[in-house]
Amino acid sequence: MDNFTKEMTKTLINGGNIKEIFRFHLEKVINELLKIELSAFLHYDKYDRAGFNTGNSRNGSYNRTIKSEFGELSLNIPRDRNGEFINQTLEPYRRHDDTLESTGIHLYRKGMTTSDIACGHHYSKQTVSNLTQVMESHVKAFHERPLHKRYTVIYLDATHLPLKRDTVEREAIYLAVGITPEGYKELLTYEIHPTESAYNWKGLLENLKTRGVHQTLLFVTDGLKEIKSTIESFYPKARHQTCWVHIARNVSHKVRTKDRSTVLDTLKNVYRASSKDKAKLALEDFVTMWKKQYPTMVRHLLANESLFSFYDFPKVIRPSLYTTNLIEGFNKQLKRFTKRKEQFPNITSLERSLVSYAMDYNSKFKHRIHKGFGKAQYEINLLFNKTYSN
Repeated sequence: MDNFTKEMTKTLINGGNIKEIFRFHLEKVINELLKIELSAFLHYDKYDRAGFNTGNSRNGSYNRTIKSEFGELSLNIPRDRNGEFINQTLEPYRRHDDTLESTGIHLYRKGMTTSDIACGHHYSKQTVSNLTQVMESHVKAFHERPLHKRYTVIYLDATHLPLKRDTVEREAIYLAVGITPEGYKELLTYEIHPTESAYNWKGLLENLKTRGVHQTLLFVTDGLKEIKSTIESFYPKARHQTCWVHIARNVSHKVRTKDRSTVLDTLKNVYRASSKDKAKLALEDFVTMWKKQYPTMVRHLLANESLFSFYDFPKVIRPSLYTTNLIEGFNKQLKRFTKRKEQFPNITSLERSLVSYAMDYNSKFKHRIHKGFGKAQYEINLLFNKTYSN
């Protein structure tokens, strides 16, 4: 265990301020980067006698304070005697830093290795390794941070990204996005597995439970088999909703092309009905219309026990509950975020990139109430009280 990890552990045990640790080490790393930049610019190290004949030399430093998400950073900006040095670590005259991008950690966002970052940026591998410690501590903190006790809905879905182990394969990134009763959404956690299966979701659900998620009203997932029973083993009182986009897609694969448009139009009457009772009547009409022509399709549809769970919720938030569109939107942006990286050279590189994107996502939405949830808070709280009163 290195000193940084020991310090993190000690602070967690004593209930100290984790942000202050990040602030201190981030400040230290940036100041070191600035010194190394000047050495690279002058082509000699500090106290190196070779510098006496270069025609330029160090000329002290000036103090500058910038704000970061961890607090104010006190920086010593080095100067050269000829006034030609312009650092690359900080944008000139910038006084505010919204994220870690301006400090160099953004170079990890595409899965870059220590060698990649050091090359072409005048940073030694050791300096970048120090910076890596800060980012990898971010990864640790992300996975260990406590979560809310209650989430109105949790979306589960997996996407795939190229990862090199012995060979390069597209591996499954298991993701959970939750919305609190107040309407704030966040990426709760993720796991990386070579393949997607209901069994692999067990570890993620256990992680949520361990970190404090004890009550949720609804899980929304795609049509993965056995996922409902897996969820029930951890959250027996939660409802489950199968994504209707996936249901419609499966239905379309089981009918002839010439009938597909008509079948899907009649299916819309089911999940777009104004109430659960009307939805059930629409389903009966759908079955009557198509059971003779497509009995297998109808049988598979009726076997799904999670068609109408979203109707148990306030009407104003139902559009967000009957599909996995919300988390699939997250996946789409994640792939766009990582698209320049043909492959991740190792799992550590992939984790740094995932956490970097997750931090941005959570920061962006931590004060934004998701559509409809602001108006439905009273009804949502009643549902929680009714569901978990015993």
